Amino acid sequence: MKRPKLKKASKRLSCAKRYKIQKKVREHNRKLKKEAKKKGVGKRPKKDPGVPSSAPFKEEVLREAEQRRLQIEEEKERQKQAAKAERTKKRKKEKESESKEKEPKAKKARQDKKYPERKNAELRKSKKFQCAELNKVIDASDVIIEVLDARDPLGCRCPQLEELVLQKEGNKKLLFVLNKIDLVPRANVEEWIQRLEQEFPVVAFKASTQVQREKAQGKKRKGRIKASNQVFGKSKGAACFGSTLLTELLTHYAADRDGHTRLRVGVVGFPNVGKSSLINNLKGSPACIVGTKRGITKSMQEVQISQYVNLVDSPGILACPSNPAATMALRSLQVEDGQESVQEAVSTLLKQCNKTQIILQYNIANYRNAAEFLNLLAKKRSFLQKGGTPNTAQAASVFLDDWTGAKLSYYCKPTDKHGLPAYVTDSVIAEMWSTLDYKQLQIGNESTLSSVKFPTPASSINFTSSGPTKGQLVVSDLAEERNGGGSVKDEVVVEEEAEEENKEEPEQTATNAEEPENGLPEEKTTHIQFKSVPIEIGSSTVETDDAYDFNTYFI
Repeated sequence: MKRPKLKKASKRLSCAKRYKIQKKVREHNRKLKKEAKKKGVGKRPKKDPGVPSSAPFKEEVLREAEQRRLQIEEEKERQKQAAKAERTKKRKKEKESESKEKEPKAKKARQDKKYPERKNAELRKSKKFQCAELNKVIDASDVIIEVLDARDPLGCRCPQLEELVLQKEGNKKLLFVLNKIDLVPRANVEEWIQRLEQEFPVVAFKASTQVQREKAQGKKRKGRIKASNQVFGKSKGAACFGSTLLTELLTHYAADRDGHTRLRVGVVGFPNVGKSSLINNLKGSPACIVGTKRGITKSMQEVQISQYVNLVDSPGILACPSNPAATMALRSLQVEDGQESVQEAVSTLLKQCNKTQIILQYNIANYRNAAEFLNLLAKKRSFLQKGGTPNTAQAASVFLDDWTGAKLSYYCKPTDKHGLPAYVTDSVIAEMWSTLDYKQLQIGNESTLSSVKFPTPASSINFTSSGPTKGQLVVSDLAEERNGGGSVKDEVVVEEEAEEENKEEPEQTATNAEEPENGLPEEKTTHIQFKSVPIEIGSSTVETDDAYDFNTYFI
């Protein structure tokens, strides 16, 4: 049967309809062009023709233009920071005037009675509370473990803490744990172990970044395949080394004690050296909160790891503001408290390192200052803001997290200019090693080092250590300090508690009279510092528009 012929629909239109459609399209396009003209989207930016190749002194002209651009950026950043500081100062004055009118003491007393948990949260943030908690851990512990970062062991030592532990009654033992050994070349780790063993016992340790949630003695789940290759586990950071030796050492300390009470071991150290990670690895489960952010632990926490041993976690040691700038950037909480910008901390750390090693480590081009380094790093990591501008603040925070966290590999060489401290005498050394077997400890450290995969010196950054870090352990030091020892909130809390206890002694009023009108320390305006380069500016280059006139005719 023959199929009927199907006709397709015609696409022909009447002239009136076609003209109407064309008119609507023209009106629509005209409207879009008008809106684009208002927004400035339609205008294409003029392309910079650049300096002609035949122009004389081409390199000098380009260099002057680049230097002028950097000076303009620096001036803009300085004005921006000054305006920001002025706004914060004005805001604080307004808050103070409002608080004086509304009688804050009576209001705060009523709020504390109504919301006691809010008062406890604010108290935990104060540095006075953290300092008191650290002293509680030292007093309640029989053995003190000072956790040191293997990348800078000397910079992680606190002489004030060690001297305080040795002066305490009860024959307390002091022990060093060299953590993060997988981020340092093996030869450097062995040198530091030999150097530190001259004073106190040392245990090499590598914490696991992926603590198993199951207990060590739990039953294995069926139907799950586990990797048998140990190298795979090491590369993922899932393996922990040194925990067996440290557990045996603590059990030995507990066996030597008289009585049936558990051995309490205090874990102390500066922020982000791995105190909570050490406890989690010995426990076999996440008992303490960990993270790359510094100052997470605010109070003491006791964790039972065996029948005879209890570990006590503590907040980080407070670094004294009189320490060098590089030490404060790594060990203090000035960035978290807002006393120092992240860009300033990055600039300080870059000065302590070899420039070539930094370039090879982050795979970026050559840079002249910290601002240019952050600009290149933001482009390399695709940290871009709206409009495609590099987000240097995010790049600076990532760079600082690499240095304080367990990611970047850098090392410090031990030197002989820092001798034995005055409080470490021959009798103290003999007492610390009296109940331990040196050969057994040495064999345990050797087995730990043979199991860890170390980086090569070529892939690590050589860092210049600033020596031991001075810490604050006495509460009175925090109350007397006014030059950057804590944040504004912390100083206000310390002042209020001191007034309630001492009822405004005349000596304190005399010191407060010398302070500014608002009673708070003066804020320092933070801005990015560029290296000053001499520029020869003639009478024709005084204008700030451009360093070169491209309309000049060259013969």
